[in-house]
Amino acid sequence: MLLCIVSFLAVANVVESQWAINSLPGFSGNLPFKLETGYVGVGELDDVQLFYYFIESERSPEDDALVLWLTGGPGCSAFSALVFELGPLSFDYENSETNSPKLKLNPYSWTKVANIIFVDEPVGAGFSYAKTSEGYNISDTLAVAELYDFLRKWLKAHPRFLKNPLYIMGDSYSGIITPILVQEISDGNEVGREPPLNLMGYALGNPLTDRHDDLNARIPFAHLKCLISDQLYESTKMNCKGEYINVDPSNAPCVDDLKAVTKCTEKIYIPQILEPICQLLSPKPEGSKWDPEALNEDSTGLLQSISHLHEPRRWCREYNYLYSYIWANDKTVQKALHIREGSVSEWVRCNESLVYTYDVSGSLNYHRNLIKKGYQVLIYSGDHDMTFPYIATHGWIESLNLTISSDWRPWFVDGQVAGYTMKYKRKKYYLTFATVKGGGHTAPQFKPSECLAMIDRWLSYYPL
Repeated sequence: MLLCIVSFLAVANVVESQWAINSLPGFSGNLPFKLETGYVGVGELDDVQLFYYFIESERSPEDDALVLWLTGGPGCSAFSALVFELGPLSFDYENSETNSPKLKLNPYSWTKVANIIFVDEPVGAGFSYAKTSEGYNISDTLAVAELYDFLRKWLKAHPRFLKNPLYIMGDSYSGIITPILVQEISDGNEVGREPPLNLMGYALGNPLTDRHDDLNARIPFAHLKCLISDQLYESTKMNCKGEYINVDPSNAPCVDDLKAVTKCTEKIYIPQILEPICQLLSPKPEGSKWDPEALNEDSTGLLQSISHLHEPRRWCREYNYLYSYIWANDKTVQKALHIREGSVSEWVRCNESLVYTYDVSGSLNYHRNLIKKGYQVLIYSGDHDMTFPYIATHGWIESLNLTISSDWRPWFVDGQVAGYTMKYKRKKYYLTFATVKGGGHTAPQFKPSECLAMIDRWLSYYPL
C-alpha cells in the first residue's frame, strides 16, 4: 500500500509540473495546435529537472506515433530543433525586428503526422537544470539513464499515449545517445519495467556514430564534392595511408598535404557546403593546421552582431539563430513557457560549457545489438553535410552485413528527385538509409518539405 501511495505521489508531482500553452509572445492569436510545457524530475531525489515541449499531432493524436526527439550537441536546446528544424513554429524573419522576433507557422512540421516530445537534454541544455552542482556532472551513459527515467515518468503522467507506437529520434550527437537509449528501453521491456513502452523503432539524421570514422570521411567527401583536386586527394590518401585523424607528426608529406587540404576547405561552411560561412567579429586567424574537430558551430559570440541584423550584408544561416537567443531570454516568453524563475541564468542555443564526460566512443555496437530486436530504423543524411558525411554513415550501415531488400534508387517529392535510398533487412528488422538531396547537417532545416514527406512515408511503412 505504501509503495502504491509513493508511486501515485511521484506521478502527481510530474502532473503538477505541466502546463497547457495557448499563446506565445511573437505569435499572433492563439496557437492552432496543442502545446504543453513542463518539467520531469529525474535522478536521485529528482535532483535533475528536465524541461520539455510536447506538441500533439495535428492529424490524429490517438493513432499517430509518439516521438521522443533528442537534439544533438551535446547540450543543444530542444527549442532549436522545434523552431529551426521540425516543429510547428519558425521565426518570421521578414517581419521581425531586432529586439522583437515574430513567430509564424511551419507548414512542414513533423507534428502534422506525429506527437512529439522535445526535451532539453542533457541537464544544462536549454531550460533544464539541476538543484545541486553535482547534478550538472553528466556523461553519455548518465544522460541515457536520465532520459529513460524521463520517458517512463512522462508516460505515467500521460497514460493515453502508452498505446501509441513509440519512436526515439534525433540528429547529430544524438547518434551516440539514441541507440543506447533504445537498447535501455528494450532491455527494460524484457525484464518487465513499468510502464511497458510500445517501442517500434528509431530514426537518426546526420548522426555521429564513430568519431574517428565520421571525421576521417571529411577528406574523401571533400574530394567527391570537388573541394580538393584529384591530385591532392590521391597524394594525401597515399602519404597519410587513409588516416587523417591520428596523424604521425613526423610524416612530413602527410602533414604538408593536410595543410593544403585545410587551405582549400577552411572557409567552407561545413554544415552545408553550398551556403556562405559567417563573418564573425573576431574571426579565427587563417591557419594551416588540419583540424577535423572544427565544426563551425555558432557561438554566443554571435550575439555581439545583434545590432547589425538588418544591415545589408551577406546572409548566412548562423544569423538566423540570433532570434532564438533574443526570444528565449525574454522574461515575458519565459513566463509564458512557465520557466522556473532563477533556474537558468541565460538561455543559449547550444551550451558549450557542460561538465560532460564522453564515456561512449561510438554507437555502432549498439546498432548491431538492436538488429535482433526487429525494430524499424531510418538513417538519413543531408548529402551536402561535411560535419558527419553521408559516405561514413553509409559505410557503417554496410558493415552491419544486412540483406539488401531494395537497392540504391532515387526517391521523389512532387515529381522531383529528393534524394537516394536503400533498404536493408534481417528477419523482422528493417533499416532504411536515405540521402536528402541538397540537405545539410540537420537536414529538415534545409529541405523541410522533402523531410516531412520522408518521415510521413516511413512512419506509415510506405517506401520512400
